[in-house]
Amino acid sequence: MSKVPLTVNGAELLRSELHRLKTVDRPWVINAISEARAQGDLSENAEYEAAKERQSFVEGRIVELEFKLGSAQVIDPKTLNADGRCVFGSTVVLEDTNNGDVVTYQIVGDDEADIKKRKISISSPIARALIGKVVGDIAEVQAPGGIREYEVVEVQYI
Repeated sequence: MSKVPLTVNGAELLRSELHRLKTVDRPWVINAISEARAQGDLSENAEYEAAKERQSFVEGRIVELEFKLGSAQVIDPKTLNADGRCVFGSTVVLEDTNNGDVVTYQIVGDDEADIKKRKISISSPIARALIGKVVGDIAEVQAPGGIREYEVVEVQYI
């Protein structure tokens, strides 16, 4: 079984979602199914069908989260000693060599990625181009508009 990389924060978010699914959503769905059954004929009961569909989603998500957490490799960026290299969990300050724009990204797991929060997936093209780079290195990223070049300005483990 392959390990799923997660930051400490990402693992906590998944645990929190799993807890909510088991303690709030699952009991709510069970109650909704029970109430719909009480209405009689199930063959024409839209509430029953909707509740069963919701139950299927909740149970599927619970299985998915339990698998991910069970196979997770939780990495705390604060404890990394990567000699200034860009690695999973690191926060990287980049300068676009074309226009001078400066951006900051944290390299995280697929489930944690959120571009609005400046968290990019380890499997994204930019993260793959950054892995192993140090301050001063140039990362070439294949973007839809062509190759973009970013200079690594700073690497942090926060």
